[in-house]
Amino acid sequence: MFGRRQQVALALTAILAAAAACQNEGRQDSKPPTPAAARGFTLVASGDVLPHNSVIDRASFDANGHGFEFRPMFAGVEPVVSHADLALCHMETVYGADGDYAGYPKFKSPPQIALALAATGYDGCSTASDHSLDDGAEGIRRTLDAMDQAGVKHAGTARSEAEARSVALHEAGSAKVAHLAYTFGTDVGPLPSGQPWAVNLIDPDRVIADARAARRAGADVVVVSLHWGTEWQDAPDQLQLTLAQRLTASKTGDRPDIDLILGTHAHVPQAYEKVNGTWVVYGMGDQVAGEMYNRQGVQDRRGNESTLGRFTFAPPAEPGGRWQVTRAEFVPQLYDIDAGRVIDLNRAIDRGSDLQSVRDRIREVVLSRGAADDGLAMGE
Repeated sequence: MFGRRQQVALALTAILAAAAACQNEGRQDSKPPTPAAARGFTLVASGDVLPHNSVIDRASFDANGHGFEFRPMFAGVEPVVSHADLALCHMETVYGADGDYAGYPKFKSPPQIALALAATGYDGCSTASDHSLDDGAEGIRRTLDAMDQAGVKHAGTARSEAEARSVALHEAGSAKVAHLAYTFGTDVGPLPSGQPWAVNLIDPDRVIADARAARRAGADVVVVSLHWGTEWQDAPDQLQLTLAQRLTASKTGDRPDIDLILGTHAHVPQAYEKVNGTWVVYGMGDQVAGEMYNRQGVQDRRGNESTLGRFTFAPPAEPGGRWQVTRAEFVPQLYDIDAGRVIDLNRAIDRGSDLQSVRDRIREVVLSRGAADDGLAMGE
């Protein structure tokens, strides 16, 4: 997987390349280097990580007695995540301090989650959500500090104005991929006094301006995560549809400003759709969450269902052109509350689990806006 796991190798390669350049300097017979062939990449993205009290309690009972071991929760999807060139998650909650952890309604999660995300193979996460300010600016600081320490990049919240203006850039294949993230709002009201940059709020003009700025910063591919939609609604709402149309229609010259949109927040899987030639995932669902209760106060197992999107990008035919998605897939998932694990439904069914109806429901929703006609397939 390109990223953290190859940093040492890349550094060594750079040193050797520099040494070779010095040795060849001044030689009349040296030839100019041949440009490396452009390489495509696969991008994997998954839904909300939303640790309720039951999730935190289960993680506190690890085999070594040290507490808060979240890695086993993601073991079932690690094969898919770790084999991607770039893997992105959505960390919906902020991290607490010194044992001060809580679930709904104001989440403060153990920071060890960041270590589990890194171990699973995630390179970065969106952090803009309606829970971004559940513990104020300090919660944002603790969260981003922990993600930095774990080696997981982040987009959507910031500890400083300078950080808010920066772009999370990833390398995948031979591409530079920018990850931007925004939320419809926060549950606790206005942004912190004097810190309007702490959480990125959805504003179409700003999203487009940021995407164009990311291109100027060197991004070949721009991915936008949006925390949006109506909770417990399978179908995208009118705001999602309108915003998706506007963002995907935005171009600079003949090149779209945004190459992929990833949605979270609704708690349930929503449709995938190709809009103006760009893939939009309206909602991936909750990847990790405790017992979920819908608007009628009834426990709803759909709140533990999700999809993992996988998109294969190919280099442009001409320099400066668009990186094209040549393969689009979704992988249905389920967080098993009893086992405390994220389950790859395809693998589980192949091994005899009676979860066919769950997978069928997810597939029906994902394909409900005609994505199969544009080539979306259920991946393994």
